[in-house]
Amino acid sequence: MFDLPLQTQPETQKTGLPPSFLTIFAVQDLPLALTAACHAPAALMSGQAHPKVLERFATLAEAMEGAIVHAEDITPEDAPRLLAILDREGRLVLAGAANDGGVAWCHPVSDAAEARAVVSEASQTRAQAIRAAEWHEHGLARRLRHHADLLDARLVDPLWRAFASHALQIAA
Repeated sequence: MFDLPLQTQPETQKTGLPPSFLTIFAVQDLPLALTAACHAPAALMSGQAHPKVLERFATLAEAMEGAIVHAEDITPEDAPRLLAILDREGRLVLAGAANDGGVAWCHPVSDAAEARAVVSEASQTRAQAIRAAEWHEHGLARRLRHHADLLDARLVDPLWRAFASHALQIAA
């Protein structure tokens, strides 16, 4: 039964779409997305800011390599920029700061207790950033917010923690 040739119609006849559109749909099926934060003020203020998908990949290793390639295109004015790899369901797989043509990956938390400590520290750091902004120390406030974002980047989804840690060990 399995050795019979499969008689199918060409993809363009099934969907009515040109082949170039089909490759776009196929790329969207890849499981991992390299993303960057949305910095549009209106989206941020409305709470509708979603990460911008830069590229999709089949494996974590490919996504990590893609992040490095993307980091090479970041100008010094844009750096440091936080990049994140998300799975199909939007769960955080791995994140890091792109700067100077490389990515400094954030090591994932190992358990729930460490995650709670990281959330607490990130919250305190954001409170310090608010106080710094109130005192018109905008450079300090920006650095504190970035530090809090890096702490949040360690909050890899529990499903991915061990896998991401192992991938970082191999990459090191």
